[in-house]
Amino acid sequence: MSPSPAAQFAAIYAVLTAAHEVGDYLVQQDTDAKAKGHRTPEGAAACRRHVASYTATQALALYAADRRLRLGLNWHRAALGLTLSAVTHYVADRCNSHWDDNTSSAPLLVRVAHAAGKTGWLTRDPAAGPLIDQAWHKGWIALAAAVATTRTCP
Repeated sequence: MSPSPAAQFAAIYAVLTAAHEVGDYLVQQDTDAKAKGHRTPEGAAACRRHVASYTATQALALYAADRRLRLGLNWHRAALGLTLSAVTHYVADRCNSHWDDNTSSAPLLVRVAHAAGKTGWLTRDPAAGPLIDQAWHKGWIALAAAVATTRTCP
């Protein structure tokens, strides 16, 4: 029996979120974590390396879950979802260490956070930037899971 679209979505979201935690914290190399926000070619390369290992972690976890749980994934759709997760992860991680930069040269996501009224929070709470980063990631992971869901509701 095939899982319902809701069950398939829930399983994909759970797997991608768990793999996000593993890829973002356990798999990521410390040197890449420190450099990925630098506005240099080396910083961009560090961010690309991190996103590659992060996406591989998500892909392996999704493959294992598909096999074990018989999710019936369409791997073209899964690849689109993983690509969405990867691209948006790169965008956020290039903001690393720039969250208190309220200038026109700040990364786009940082400028959006300040424009949305988060300046006070970002300047007084050192955890604000990382929390916005994680909220961004998890929101996009939900959309990636929706893209990867094969079945549609009638």
